[in-house]
Amino acid sequence: MPVNPELLGRAFPPTAPYLVGREKVREFARAVFATDPQHDDPAAARDLGYADVVAPPTFAMVIQDLTLQQLLSEPGSGIVLERVVHAEQRFRYTRPIVAGDELTGRLTVTGIRAFGKGAMVTSEAEITDAGGDHVVTATSVLLVGGDE
Repeated sequence: MPVNPELLGRAFPPTAPYLVGREKVREFARAVFATDPQHDDPAAARDLGYADVVAPPTFAMVIQDLTLQQLLSEPGSGIVLERVVHAEQRFRYTRPIVAGDELTGRLTVTGIRAFGKGAMVTSEAEITDAGGDHVVTATSVLLVGGDE
C-alpha cells in the first residue's frame, strides 16, 4: 500500500480562519447553478431568517480544501497528487454557512483501506465558526493509486 498507514488517526492543526464573503457565496452559487434567491439576495436570505446570503451546501468544500492541502503536502504520506482521484464526498450540517461566517477546519484521517495496489483514504474535516460551534463535517474519500 503506497499510503503511510501511520496517517490513520492523524489530526492536523486547524486552518487559518476563512471569512465567508457575500461575493464568494454568489460566485460559488453561480458556478454550481444554485439559483435559489437565498444564495444571491441578502433580503431573500433575511426573509428566511439568515443574517446574509446562504452558501450552497457544497460550499463547505472551499474550507475542506484548505484541510486537504495539509494532508496532500504531508511529507512521507505516500500520497502523490498525480495518482489521486476524489472518489466520494459527504456533508453533515448543523447549520448552513452564511456570508460573514468565520470558519476554521480541522482534518482527521479516519480510514485507510488497501485497494489493489493503492488505497482509499477517508478524512473528516470538522468545520467550526468563530465561536467554536460546529457548522459542518465534510467527509472525503480519496482513491490513491499505487505505483505503475
